[in-house]
Amino acid sequence: MIPSKQPWLLGSSGCYDCCVRCLGGIPYVSLVATLLCFSGVALFCGCGHVALTETEKLVEMYFAHNHQDYIILANFVQYFQYVIYGLASFFFLYCILLLAEGFYTTSAIKQTYGDYRSTRCGRCISTTFVVATYILTVIWLVVFAFSAVPVYFLYNMSFTCHTINLLTESSSSLNQHGWVCIDARQYGLLPWNATPGKVCGLTLAAVCKTKQFFLTYDLYVAAFAGAGITLLALFVYVIATTYNFAVMRFMGRKSMTR
Repeated sequence: MIPSKQPWLLGSSGCYDCCVRCLGGIPYVSLVATLLCFSGVALFCGCGHVALTETEKLVEMYFAHNHQDYIILANFVQYFQYVIYGLASFFFLYCILLLAEGFYTTSAIKQTYGDYRSTRCGRCISTTFVVATYILTVIWLVVFAFSAVPVYFLYNMSFTCHTINLLTESSSSLNQHGWVCIDARQYGLLPWNATPGKVCGLTLAAVCKTKQFFLTYDLYVAAFAGAGITLLALFVYVIATTYNFAVMRFMGRKSMTR
């Protein structure tokens, strides 16, 4: 007597095919872009928020003695921190929408549901996401460029401090490098009538050795890296949405010929 096959063996091929179809229906490109976007925006917004606060303290302590001299900078820091809250919320919702659009237009999903047809509404949604993502990428490219400005300023400050330290070691006179300065007014952080507006010599070297300077520098570098990761995610989204739009167009023509 031949023993009958076990029930779980009879359904194993069906479960395997179902798992393959489910895994094939995942838009991996959109998923990777979403993870990159979440991590990049979190890094940019979190580090940028704290870095702006530390910048205001740094300017207040060393570059401006009068509150009226840096009131514009303080207002800008406060407003931009609110903008950061809005950016975090916007990117979270927009990435979720792009990921949902990726699931909607994945070709594997269309093959799983054979009765699926591309509709005019679906093509309109894909077109909207393509245009919106292109515009957002261009805007974020500008944000990425501007996020390099504080990194450039603090790098120059660190390099100037290194120069002062070298001059101090090679010269017995401390007055020979008093002309080496960092002027915050040249970078637009303070108005031209701010006093002192600049830090020179050994005072500047002492500022560069403080924990606050290193913290601010590292935070701006991390925010700049987060902006770069977000820009990379948007480029990946552009590729994904363009591909999804092409798939929708192809499915629309295919449905019209049938």
